[in-house]
Amino acid sequence: MSITQRRLSLAAGLMAGLLALSACAAGPGSSPPTSTASPSGETTEVAPPDGRVIGVGTVIDSAGDVRLCLGAIMESYPPQCHGIPIDGWTWDGLDGNESSGETTWGAYAVYGTYDGERFAVTDPPIMLALFDPVAPEDPTGGVDGKTPNEELTRIQEEIAHTSGERLLTVGVREGYVRVMVPWDDGSLQTSMDAAYGEGVVIVDSALREVD
Repeated sequence: MSITQRRLSLAAGLMAGLLALSACAAGPGSSPPTSTASPSGETTEVAPPDGRVIGVGTVIDSAGDVRLCLGAIMESYPPQCHGIPIDGWTWDGLDGNESSGETTWGAYAVYGTYDGERFAVTDPPIMLALFDPVAPEDPTGGVDGKTPNEELTRIQEEIAHTSGERLLTVGVREGYVRVMVPWDDGSLQTSMDAAYGEGVVIVDSALREVD
């Protein structure tokens, strides 16, 4: 197996793990899946966060199907996205939203718990216009990466090809391939390091732990 094929296989296994965690349902009283076998025979485990997390994005309620949009939003009116399903959402007393037909939406910082599939609201949402976020720690330490841009572009294309819809964004920035996913407990970063070497791909979680 060539180096490129090996990397592509590892990346496919990595994203398969993310897809399994995000797409497999966990019934009442059961635990969500935390691992899956990759095509290469390896296993990537992604454990859901233990406590509360915060997600910042657009909440779209389409006829009662409420989702937190952490990635791209379709350019339509009303807007649409795949997003993470939200439980416990209410618009009562909440400003900063608009509606069209059966769809209501607005931009908020939302606190809750995440089981790998669904987001459960635990605190009143905060309008983004009133939200003062704390900047997350930069895993690069502000130092640009050293990987040639041509190689980064190739890696970006490999990851995008194997990602599935649960990959929020992937792009080349400041000498790294930056990958945004809904949640990573560090396992996805470890898998990327194994596939491409340390300091090449940076995995960012859209959801951030708060306690």
